[in-house]
Amino acid sequence: MIKVLLVDDQVLVRQGLSTLLAMEDGIQIVGEAGDGDEAISQVGFLQPDVVLMDMRMPKKSGVEATQEIHKRYPLVKVLILTTYDEDELIVGALRAGASGYLLKDSPSEKLATAIRAVQEGYTQLSPSVTPKVVSLMHGSEKGKKTELLKSFSDREAEIIELVARGLSNKEIAETLYITQGTVKNYVTKILSQLNLRDRTQLAVWVKDNLN
Repeated sequence: MIKVLLVDDQVLVRQGLSTLLAMEDGIQIVGEAGDGDEAISQVGFLQPDVVLMDMRMPKKSGVEATQEIHKRYPLVKVLILTTYDEDELIVGALRAGASGYLLKDSPSEKLATAIRAVQEGYTQLSPSVTPKVVSLMHGSEKGKKTELLKSFSDREAEIIELVARGLSNKEIAETLYITQGTVKNYVTKILSQLNLRDRTQLAVWVKDNLN
């Protein structure tokens, strides 16, 4: 059973989400919070698996609350659910440690699937958000190899750049003529070396360091 904490400053939104998710197998709503401060407190008390987090709230924003939760409770996954798709909010949330960014117009089945996916360690993005993330993280030009890439082999550097462009393991394998298992092993090693959690954080790292 995946324990979920709902965080939104609108009571009706929380009630609606609670009703929708209560009908999903394997998902249990364990609590609600109306602002960022309350969210942090509730995470400590309820120990949820996933926090469904709004972005713009009183006291502490979704980004600030996500950052604090990620710092204090690194095993708790935060999935952003918001109406806002501004570039700075998306990047801010992912840098703060969010495992996904969904818009509130997402179908209910997509939301349930996303909750299950982030619990398993996968990043989830709304279809309209994904191109923004790829563009923001990679930029229009190919990232330049700097001193930071010298600790990686040529093959690892290629995979870093392809991940930053948003390619899946299958697409990378087809591009480089290697197996998906080999790609997965490379990605795991790269994330470990950079002390990063997932592919999205790797894309952020490329944006910050190689463009």
